[in-house]
Amino acid sequence: MQKSEKFKEIIRAAKFTLISISAGLIQIGVFTLMYELGGLPYWLSYLVSLLLSIIWNFTINRKVTFKAANNVPKAMAQLLCFYAVFTPVTVWGGQWIEGLGVHGLVVEAVTMILNFVLEFLFCRFVIYRDSCDTATVDDRAVNNEQDSSDA
Repeated sequence: MQKSEKFKEIIRAAKFTLISISAGLIQIGVFTLMYELGGLPYWLSYLVSLLLSIIWNFTINRKVTFKAANNVPKAMAQLLCFYAVFTPVTVWGGQWIEGLGVHGLVVEAVTMILNFVLEFLFCRFVIYRDSCDTATVDDRAVNNEQDSSDA
């Protein structure tokens, strides 16, 4: 890998990190409201907060970090496959660990770090493997127009 490619990947990882932090804030905020303030069970609080975080993270990272022009439904389906494995494991595992006496917020934080690392790797090397930086300014303008007309 050339220096310019390495630099590009470092920038991509930094963007993913910053956007994931914003998604993490959404996740932890919703989780805290539901679990701590709402008194809802860990699994429900985690599941709702995770889903909202996924939607935010996918949408922003696709446009900003990966700048991908690949098929959106296909990319969403691939991410769904990732979460079809990740979510049950972390819901059941998190519930079990919380049952051992570990506070739900600690379990949530560890799970979020695991999610961050695995999702970046999955997005970069599976979903957007061949389509990073393929969206042109025109593609983005068309996507924005389609997004507006769908509303």
